Amino acid sequence: MTMQTVNGSWGTRARAMGLAAVRGLALTLVTLPGALLLSVLTLTSISLVPIGIGAYTTPWAVKGVRAFADWRRVLAAEWGGVPIPSAYRPTPEGANTWARTYALLRDPATWRDLRWLQVDMTAGYVTALLPAVLVLYPLEGLAVAAGLWQPLSQVDGYWYGFVHVTDQASGLAAGALALPLLALAYLYAPRLLQAHFTLTRTFLAPSRTELAERVRVLTDTRRDAVDTSAAELRRIERDLHDGAQARLVAMGMDLGTIEALLDKDPAQAKKLLAQARQSSVDALAELRDLVRGIHPPVLAERGLGDAVRALALRLPVPTEVAVDLGGRADAPVESAAYFAVSEVLTNAVKHSGADRIWIDLHHTDGMLRIVVTDNGRGGAVIAAGSGLSGIERRLGTFDGVLAVSSPAGGPTMVTMEIPCALS
Repeated sequence: MTMQTVNGSWGTRARAMGLAAVRGLALTLVTLPGALLLSVLTLTSISLVPIGIGAYTTPWAVKGVRAFADWRRVLAAEWGGVPIPSAYRPTPEGANTWARTYALLRDPATWRDLRWLQVDMTAGYVTALLPAVLVLYPLEGLAVAAGLWQPLSQVDGYWYGFVHVTDQASGLAAGALALPLLALAYLYAPRLLQAHFTLTRTFLAPSRTELAERVRVLTDTRRDAVDTSAAELRRIERDLHDGAQARLVAMGMDLGTIEALLDKDPAQAKKLLAQARQSSVDALAELRDLVRGIHPPVLAERGLGDAVRALALRLPVPTEVAVDLGGRADAPVESAAYFAVSEVLTNAVKHSGADRIWIDLHHTDGMLRIVVTDNGRGGAVIAAGSGLSGIERRLGTFDGVLAVSSPAGGPTMVTMEIPCALS
């Protein structure tokens, strides 16, 4: 090993020691006040839920706790190389206040975060402080040996560890004691900081039960996706067999008859020819409708926003569409969102009695959010076998969620959220 390699290794370890001390000190300045403040606010807010006030404050408090926890996850990965997965259940912003609050309180991740806050302000604070103490305390001893003992021992002397510093000799003894402590810091300060993040992962990472539940949900949504695809294939086969195929067969029979009558009865042949032409037009229209039902050309060519605008134009109810999308999602996500909106609009036209519909599409914080509102009679619910439950299953394939607010008398607001990135 060359001298340059040895110096580089020493320099790297010394830099890691210094970084561990600085980062540990920075964490202590945030850990105790941040964890204490968020814990008190959240627990107070939850205690006020029974009297109603907490229903409005708890979502904001929990949102702050989750932001704090996510920030610590980032630091754990970047500073300690300790990845900490996140497993929060999605909560639609469009849900009413009480529904959002109870959804958050039913989420195991909410209570896991609160338990972690208690640990973070105690054991977490100590483990974050240790790397800084292990580095700064030896530096203090070296400073004492270099002459800092004089102002520190003006009255009754100064104790550095078990050394009573009163003069230069005892100051040098303090420096001698600091050297092995500095060696320990050199060896263990980065590991102590990593131990802090390991402790954080122990209390902040989802449990096996939650991961098993997540696997179950993904399994169910995958099965629903397979069932939906199979049903869609059966529908296409049925539409082709009963529609376009039957018309094409009839048109072929008409052409055979025309061929036989062309010389014997030109008038009848001409009549059958017009009938065959109309059959070809009808078959072409049915094929176009079938293709549009599989994947609308406007969706493929111009994206989700224009496809939804085209849907709105075909509705018998006046519909306003607001779109704020900075790009396009993946094709499967766009397709799922399009057909979900189409189903919601169909339900609104058929069952709500509304005379106006509003559609809002936007993308924020990695989430495609679609809100469909109508001023109809209300009363829509997500029930087994209903169109809304089918939409919920369709969105669940992409980790999306559906929320419905539809009091008796209206209005009805259907909110759909799908996590995705735009390109």
